[in-house]
Amino acid sequence: MNHRVIKKITRLPLFLVLLSLGSCNTEIIPANDLARENQKIGVLIVNHGSRSEVWRNALLDLERSIKDSMLGNEFIEESKTAFMEYTEPSIATRLKEFDAEGFTDVILIPVFLSVSTHSFDDIPTIIGRKEDPTSLETLKLENIERYSPKARVHITPLLDFTEIIEQNILRRVRDLSVNPAGEGLTLIAYGDNTYLHEWKSLLHQVGEFVAKNTGIERHSHGWCGHLAHYSPDSTSAAINRVLNHKETAIVIPVLVAHDEMFQIKIIGDGIAKIPNSDKRIVYKPDAILPDRNVEKWVLDIANEYVDVARNKQFSLTNR
Repeated sequence: MNHRVIKKITRLPLFLVLLSLGSCNTEIIPANDLARENQKIGVLIVNHGSRSEVWRNALLDLERSIKDSMLGNEFIEESKTAFMEYTEPSIATRLKEFDAEGFTDVILIPVFLSVSTHSFDDIPTIIGRKEDPTSLETLKLENIERYSPKARVHITPLLDFTEIIEQNILRRVRDLSVNPAGEGLTLIAYGDNTYLHEWKSLLHQVGEFVAKNTGIERHSHGWCGHLAHYSPDSTSAAINRVLNHKETAIVIPVLVAHDEMFQIKIIGDGIAKIPNSDKRIVYKPDAILPDRNVEKWVLDIANEYVDVARNKQFSLTNR
């Protein structure tokens, strides 16, 4: 029997399903298969959120660019984007929509660069999975709504569990590099005080990867977010650590998307403080997105977690 036909039939009450199957003299579908056919799986791509329209559009473009491919998976019926803070549609808004539309499972994909309180505490607290006191207070102060969905939510791993960041930064450095022997690399990221060690480790790993593949051996990193109190001084200091040894510094924003406050104001002002910055610094105020490897990662992790969701349903049915 056609998959789509089964899906429609099995959303009827169970006794009608059995009656219709019996009257058609078709095979009896096992309970596990019926449960799986009743599943309705959606994908929610979650990002930090920003007041910048350019930033938000980059994340909306990410979903639009992969939507057709995403829905090419016969078990994924919808995909949506949500912003954790600053703007709608929020995580709570989207989960309410999924519930209203009868979804049983939502695959939540956080498009964050590394572990942080947002990914480890805030998102689970928003969806009712954790009761972290600090996150609860933060959500209250920032007026971020919590919502515990009826649908099962499956949270996927973060982006830094792959080589995507390394390949992305390498490509952008190569676009700007002219004389690797005389250049150094400065990476500027948002950062997170609670997970400072993990952030430093990520940036060091990226710097070493670039060095191995370009010959740009000297690298440093700085911060443009909470860690730096949104000050350009951390950017300036990181650049100077490179310029103490090299003639030129290539500055790369390790940020998901372009936000004028960060790439232009904070990082740009940090660069402007360096003497002869127009001659000694190479900088393009770009971001990780758009990136085809990120698109592929989102698709791959969504497809992987469809299997997780379907196996979870199988386990629940066999209890």
